[in-house]
Amino acid sequence: MAGHSKWANIQHRKGKQDKLRSKLFSKLSKEITVAAKMGDPDPDKNPRLRLAVKEARSSSMPRDVIERAIKKSQGGDAETYENIRYEGYGPGGIAVIVEALTDNRNRTASNVRSTFTKNGGNLGETNSVAFQFERKGEIFYKLAAGDADTVMMAALDAGAEDVESDEEGHWITTGEDDLGTVSAALEGSLGESETAKFVWRPTVTTSADGETFEKLMKLVDVLEDDDDVQTVTTNVETSDEVMAAYADS
Repeated sequence: MAGHSKWANIQHRKGKQDKLRSKLFSKLSKEITVAAKMGDPDPDKNPRLRLAVKEARSSSMPRDVIERAIKKSQGGDAETYENIRYEGYGPGGIAVIVEALTDNRNRTASNVRSTFTKNGGNLGETNSVAFQFERKGEIFYKLAAGDADTVMMAALDAGAEDVESDEEGHWITTGEDDLGTVSAALEGSLGESETAKFVWRPTVTTSADGETFEKLMKLVDVLEDDDDVQTVTTNVETSDEVMAAYADS
């Protein structure tokens, strides 16, 4: 969707400013452990683990912490986590998708439901809002990777769907099943990317004024503070002025 990268940038900046590093590392470590336990502990042989390690490295997670998370997956005392997706509506009827990794489904469901209720939202049933999104792969390169035309040609040659370049860098979109192969191909032409991950892209957006946007972001902040929650995505659309004011707040 047009302008998605600006929204992603604000999420990124706010996340870096607002989250304790230990909490962020805990979430990343959990994903690494789960990915390694579900497949091969070698990132080169396990696409999900490879992406998880890349995300951890982009967040400056120390190598020894990454290695410890992988090693933990091979131990008999490693927790068993399951992926759960929650869907609902936030303030102003804005669609929200929450992805979690949990070892206690009842605890997580109760916490997520309570957070929605206390922050002007309503938790819905599975697929109650997912139809308003597409599942995509997203690869990010900084401007140093090349100019917009160079990155566009390399991305399309690698099998990507689209590229959007802005003052932050290049945002490359892939099909859900193509993220691993496109990411690997781009490493050969552009070098290693900053991030490569799965995202939910809105196909339908809901507009929000400044007050509604602030209420929504309060809901998002509380959800992201939950140790079981990995990602929170919305279909909000608002003005550049509102987003800039929030980013500077």
